[in-house]
Amino acid sequence: MSEALALPTRRQEDFRYADLAALEPLWPVAVETIAVAAGERGNLALVLDGSEPVAREIAITLGDGASFDLRVLNAPAAYGRIAVRVELGAGAEFTLGAAQLAGGDQTVEIVTDVLHTAPDAVSRQVVRSVAGGSATANYLGKVRVAKGADGTDGEQSVRAMLLDRTATANARPELEIFADDVKCAHGCAVGELDANSLFYMAQRGLPPELAKRLMLQAFVAEAFTGAADEEALQAAAQAALERLL
Repeated sequence: MSEALALPTRRQEDFRYADLAALEPLWPVAVETIAVAAGERGNLALVLDGSEPVAREIAITLGDGASFDLRVLNAPAAYGRIAVRVELGAGAEFTLGAAQLAGGDQTVEIVTDVLHTAPDAVSRQVVRSVAGGSATANYLGKVRVAKGADGTDGEQSVRAMLLDRTATANARPELEIFADDVKCAHGCAVGELDANSLFYMAQRGLPPELAKRLMLQAFVAEAFTGAADEEALQAAAQAALERLL
């Protein structure tokens, strides 16, 4: 077997937290390519909520002034992995809104590599994860700004909610900048549902389980705000959340 087809190891950064046993029967993963011509717009919604393990790898190339909106619901009943590589031309814009839901002992993960190759491109990534039981939710995301890509505006907002102390969230937002005059930022937080907010809602007559469900729905909804098919994505996410709870 060639090196290209060999199963990755945890020494490779993008697979540090992966469930390699679950990934093995899916490997190698064919790369799906998307090219958006200069000045054109595109969008894609991926809903992974089936019963089988799944792994997908998507490579997106954006021409000058092009834009692409990618939304992901990663909530299969087994292992789920989405890897996304994006290359942005001058003035291009990329948006990722992703939600992950995991329970039992499953692993779900999103891995992104966003490369700004030219000036004035914009990338926005919003990732929300919910993990219960002994599940693991991973996000590994890199934003790279090449030399000469001045005026880059890149942002990552990564948050995870743990429903049980036995659940795990791994998050690694990363910036690699080789240009001047850029605006890049990332924020990352892992926590539990706010006890004060739950108490506030209980004081106003909401049963604890309903209050918990509403807070989680609002949390996950942040990933799909502004999507072309926002309503359908929200409905699919709510159904997946009901199964998790």
